[in-house]
Amino acid sequence: MLTTNEVAQVFDTILSIPGMNEVVKIDLKISRKNVLLLNHVIERGLSNKDTEKPSILLKSIPDETLQELKVLADECLQKAGLIELSEKLTLLGESSK
Repeated sequence: MLTTNEVAQVFDTILSIPGMNEVVKIDLKISRKNVLLLNHVIERGLSNKDTEKPSILLKSIPDETLQELKVLADECLQKAGLIELSEKLTLLGESSK
């Protein structure tokens, strides 16, 4: 069994492979429902308050890369025209706690 440090080193090695920082174009066609769900999953995964113990992978990723994922999630919402709906659903979810 690998230790936490060893797993972090493996993730770091994989993310350091030449070409991993190259930009790729992905032509993705998904429903608005799935865009909304994807955005929610990304935001929840990046949020420290929703998880008591973040994954080793997220711990080893620089904040700049995590911010890029957040921007990607927001761009998906914008392209699908769901920013306002997402904001209202977030407020609704917060008020029910």
